[in-house]
Amino acid sequence: MKLKRWEIALIVFVSAVFMCGFGIRREAGDLSEKLVRLHVVANSDSEEDQALKLRVRDAVLACLRPRLQTASDAAEAREIIADSLPDIKSAAEAETERSGGQQVAVTLCMETFPTREYDTFSLPAGEYLSLRVRLGEARGHNWWCVVFPPICDAGAIDDDTAAAIGLSGEETRLITHSGTGYVIKFRLMELLGALFGK
Repeated sequence: MKLKRWEIALIVFVSAVFMCGFGIRREAGDLSEKLVRLHVVANSDSEEDQALKLRVRDAVLACLRPRLQTASDAAEAREIIADSLPDIKSAAEAETERSGGQQVAVTLCMETFPTREYDTFSLPAGEYLSLRVRLGEARGHNWWCVVFPPICDAGAIDDDTAAAIGLSGEETRLITHSGTGYVIKFRLMELLGALFGK
């Protein structure tokens, strides 16, 4: 059976999309191994709970900031965060007690994140190690950032910090690119992930 031109073109197109998708997935996977994200989930979307979420975020960052200054890579950061989980929980609980008290759950786990655009950088969709802080019923809007390298505080990553933690030039460009090219690639990766049920 001889294929028609449009059938050949369709096969070539689908093959190209899959090859591109696997390349993007590998690129994002390499990047995710070098980052640790912070994910704070509010009890609800009430104004009070959302404000509490931000105060808890600040308390967690204040607890971690001095400890993570000595981390030279993501593996070291993971160890420091894992060892600090009781102190992180205590800092979060101290903040919630000022507002009437909410249950706090703190875990270090792998989470799937969608593509996320911040003011000065973007992160591709994928699985990342996440310091997850859940407040109360954890049904409200959440707050995400990157706790290592310390992008939460800086709002951007500079070349020296990127090089110090082992990000390649391409990985640094991947997350700091200001145009829309990477965002389109990240969305393609999300669609492919949904297609493969990941």
